[in-house]
Amino acid sequence: MTLALSADGGARGMGAALAPDGSPVRRSLARTRRARPPHRTSEGAPHRRGEALIPGAAETLAALRAAGRRVAFLSNKPLQTRADYAAKLTRLGVPAAAEDVVNSSLVLARHLATLDPGAPVFVIGEPPLVSELAAHGFEVRADHRVRWVVIAFDRTFDYAKLNTALQAVRQGARLIATNPDRTCPVEGGEIPDCAGMTAAVEAVTGKTVEVIVGKPSPIILEVALGRLGVPARDAVIVGDRIETDIVMGKRLGLGTVLVLSGVTRADDPRVAEIAPDLVLPSIRELIR
Repeated sequence: MTLALSADGGARGMGAALAPDGSPVRRSLARTRRARPPHRTSEGAPHRRGEALIPGAAETLAALRAAGRRVAFLSNKPLQTRADYAAKLTRLGVPAAAEDVVNSSLVLARHLATLDPGAPVFVIGEPPLVSELAAHGFEVRADHRVRWVVIAFDRTFDYAKLNTALQAVRQGARLIATNPDRTCPVEGGEIPDCAGMTAAVEAVTGKTVEVIVGKPSPIILEVALGRLGVPARDAVIVGDRIETDIVMGKRLGLGTVLVLSGVTRADDPRVAEIAPDLVLPSIRELIR
């Protein structure tokens, strides 16, 4: 999850965005931007896989919030509702409300509502995504008589769903997806993510997904910035994936903080190539 902070915070696995006001994060970024090459320290994000916080996450986020920073948590995962994610963060020691969470289900529903409000859709995805689409007024159908096929991380993906998607596209349906991730890290390894479902649908239909709304798309970050109520120049994104979190932040002009408590390693050549504003070993460093 990635953190978007209004110049004020960070987490792991999720992302955060912050707004500026003289915080340690903003002062460090200001110093970083004056230096060439960029200064490097280390960082992280709120929770690991399973039921454990990244060390220092709860204390860091509490300190940032106490200093008046606003935080949003970003996630590409459509497997739980925003309320579920908020409840997990709260249970682990980071108080959060559903409104603090921006996940790919919400972003897809909001974006599709701007393209084709109330459209009939076929969903390759799990119940939380279906519920989000229904809550936004879409007609979720189980057959091919739809205008859109929505593709997401779906642990129940099967031949019947693939065939329904094929028949829908043959009758003119368009394709949209939640996120581009190939795999999802789990305890003990990885499992196929949305890219697997997308590739299967594209292979049999001969059509390409028109929009992918999750990280590193600017679409999900724009929703987070709207929640924070700040422009991109006044926000910081904190994450552990150089290819999604940091690339996305760079594209929109946010301050970028890469934390090394996740999947990206200090010796990854992309760190020098993409040049985050800060590279931190743990999230604790945000408030030091």
